[in-house]
Amino acid sequence: MKKYKLKNNFKGIKRGTQFFLIAESEFIGIKEFVLRSKDLSIRLSITENELHKNFSLVFE
Repeated sequence: MKKYKLKNNFKGIKRGTQFFLIAESEFIGIKEFVLRSKDLSIRLSITENELHKNFSLVFE
């Protein structure tokens, strides 16, 4: 399971928060990713651009 770390403050979530990639989907060329925080309290549904801009891959 891929693990990401937040590089910048994003949508009220503090930098450094760790997330697990739960699901990836693509519909008509638009990729969407669903991430859950390590403690499962936060769920994010983001685009590919938001993922690359605000998150860094920690573990694959």
